[in-house]
Amino acid sequence: MPRVVECVPNFSEGRRRDVIEAIADEVRRTRDVQLLDVQKDESHNRCVVTFVGTPEGAKAAALAASRRAIELIDMNVHRGEHPRLGAVDVIPFIPIFGVTMEEAVATARALGREIWEQLRVPVFFYADAATKPERRRLPDIRKGEYEGLSAKLGDPAWAPDVGDPKPHPTAGVTVVGARRPLIAYNINLTTDDVEIAKKIARAVRESSGGLAAVQAMGVKSESGRAQVSMNLVDYTQTPVQRAYEAVREEAAKYGAEILESEVVGLIPLDAIVDVARRALRLRDFTRDQILEAKLME
Repeated sequence: MPRVVECVPNFSEGRRRDVIEAIADEVRRTRDVQLLDVQKDESHNRCVVTFVGTPEGAKAAALAASRRAIELIDMNVHRGEHPRLGAVDVIPFIPIFGVTMEEAVATARALGREIWEQLRVPVFFYADAATKPERRRLPDIRKGEYEGLSAKLGDPAWAPDVGDPKPHPTAGVTVVGARRPLIAYNINLTTDDVEIAKKIARAVRESSGGLAAVQAMGVKSESGRAQVSMNLVDYTQTPVQRAYEAVREEAAKYGAEILESEVVGLIPLDAIVDVARRALRLRDFTRDQILEAKLME
């Protein structure tokens, strides 16, 4: 069985195509790695790069891409809708085939040490790689964002897991971790009022008493529409269809509707099968009934 991990680093650049391509090229030229997807968002001003490979190859690709990003991105002039802490904002490793979560954690922690030793960027570990319970959730680590980093790192309780307690002068800090597959899912509304999106996000996210394993925030989309931007941390607890319906129900309270939705990056096939099963009320429908899935067996 092949040993495969997925890596989905998020970089704080979604507008300069040449910078995004330069970062992606570092992945393309790394051995034992396959680049699967590159997505950019101008309003969020970030890009999401998805690749798979051996743990060793994925770690090498992530380090090379991080080095390039740190050379090209200056956080002192970065502005965007999405919360962020650094030029290389977050790097998660996801075990896919023949790799345990423990091995993914070891890969994440080894990369974190190399980012500090070679690039001099402090690192926090999160999710399954977290060293403290309060550092498991990415939103908790991101509180204060880049602009508040100096004050945050000055608090001994928020000293980085690796590196000095002060941000890199242009690259901030980086968060590295290991986790289960996550679905980045955005819903655009038929209103430009971002306050409505923020209220909906507050109602549906787990931290406010909403849906299990859902993180959400209200922002302005590239089109200028209000957007509910979500991370479905565990789609088996809250499926995509349930998140969609919850946003639709909340939006109706404010006289708004769903205009469209989008998946950022890649999505597991089982999550799409679940959407089809729920939306179409398909009885006993499984992935074995999908033609392409059967051909790949």
